[in-house]
Amino acid sequence: MHIQDGVLTASTAGTVLLALGWVGAGLGTTLGLSRLDADQVPRTGLLTSLFFVVSLIQVPVGPISVHLVLNGLLGLILGWTAFPAVLIALLLQWLFFGMGGLTTLGINTVNMALPAVLARYAFGRLVCSPRVQLVALGGFGVGAVTVLLAATMTALSVAVAGREFVVVSWIVWIGDGVIAVGEGIVTAAAAVFLRRVYPQVFGAALLEGRVPAW
Repeated sequence: MHIQDGVLTASTAGTVLLALGWVGAGLGTTLGLSRLDADQVPRTGLLTSLFFVVSLIQVPVGPISVHLVLNGLLGLILGWTAFPAVLIALLLQWLFFGMGGLTTLGINTVNMALPAVLARYAFGRLVCSPRVQLVALGGFGVGAVTVLLAATMTALSVAVAGREFVVVSWIVWIGDGVIAVGEGIVTAAAAVFLRRVYPQVFGAALLEGRVPAW
């Protein structure tokens, strides 16, 4: 889900999108840092590391490779603080492994962090529910919807670069969209687990009841 350097600068619209991406990433990061309390720093660092690592584990699927993203889990736990977390993780991925790019860091951050924050607002109440089935459903929704929305935003961003990138944008969407179900299941399991052992992370009560069968 990384847009490489040089893709968006192929057109005027792409260059404008790069600028808007930096503005969005700057606003989101500023808002996220303003809500970051001292006691949340270790949690944020841990989730930033998790986001950094899982993107490096590539699984071949036919002619493409896919990987977990877990940006939905970041948004669910961190809220707007997901913006600085994603920004730092993407920067480190570019520095150490050449994934993404420096000029596209802003738009890549927005494409991954904004869907995570929106999904939290959409499914956060379910995750805080006293019923385990609703917690699992909310976690699945956060994971799946976040990846699908992020894949759509990334594909649209690539398509803006010009007609020659439209096919590439579809490949990007398919490659990322195929992991939506897996992301949903992993995020649902994490949400149920955290509600049982550390519900304070969601500002909710301790969860009781049996884990639902998938």
